[in-house]
Amino acid sequence: MLGYILRRLLQVLPVFFGATLLIYFMVFAMPGDPILGLFGDKTPAPQVVEALRAQYHLDQPFIVQYFLYIGGIFRGDLGTTFSGQSVNEVLARTLPVTGRLAVMALAIELVLAVVVGTISAIRKGKLFDNVALIVALLFVALPIFVACFLAQYFLAIQLGWFKPTVGAQNNWGDLWLPAIVLGFSLFATSMRLMRGSVIDTLNQDWVRTAYSKGLSRRRVIPVHVLRNSLIPVITNSATNFGVLLVGATVTEGIFNIPGVGNTLYQATIRGEGPTVVSFVTVFVIIYVLVNLVVDLLYGLLDPRIRYVK
Repeated sequence: MLGYILRRLLQVLPVFFGATLLIYFMVFAMPGDPILGLFGDKTPAPQVVEALRAQYHLDQPFIVQYFLYIGGIFRGDLGTTFSGQSVNEVLARTLPVTGRLAVMALAIELVLAVVVGTISAIRKGKLFDNVALIVALLFVALPIFVACFLAQYFLAIQLGWFKPTVGAQNNWGDLWLPAIVLGFSLFATSMRLMRGSVIDTLNQDWVRTAYSKGLSRRRVIPVHVLRNSLIPVITNSATNFGVLLVGATVTEGIFNIPGVGNTLYQATIRGEGPTVVSFVTVFVIIYVLVNLVVDLLYGLLDPRIRYVK
């Protein structure tokens, strides 16, 4: 087990350098001058422009900029935004907000997927199964910005169950509405995976043996069937967690959430290489570690899986 964990951690290194180099190059290759973009329609003095270029190392070749950035990473310095803020401070302020949103959305997705998927598998071909399929297809086809506006109008404005926007007060309670929207937008795939996995498990010989020994459905389904059916759903949820961390930009914008998505979008528009690459670097590390934890959970869910050489 320890050797497996060490090998997986070593895999972070090529992913880290590959992702940072690629993202830094893409930001570097963007058209336009980010320094001139800071002044808008005004024309700054050449001395000011040159001073800012030197401050942010934009007067250096690309590869020099990259290694200067990597050196700062290993010193714990993620760089400085064009507004003069430390990227460390920006990340420390925005990541917890998006992290709470992602955890809540993922919990909603998992609960819906496991409950609805299991019932659909048990009632295969019946009314509940058909309705669940239609609802899943509806949420897959519905664009996220449409779902956000519908939730805002009906659940927040008309019914008053939630706050229509989040703003600076972004505690757990304020994030319920965007979390519900994101959870419902993601649950369809996990639900269908859960349904298929439960159907496959129900057809196994050892399940029929359990029934033949007199075990009730209340014992067989939760203890034996669900445990062996969760692996594909857990894998998909781990992928969704990474998507939620960086892919909730539209949702954060509509609900006015001061999270990672909005910050990353604004940094990309301004061509702030250190901010964009720093955020992506942190996400890559989090994503790899989350997938490592999920891989280790496989051994708990299915005792047949062992991480030995």
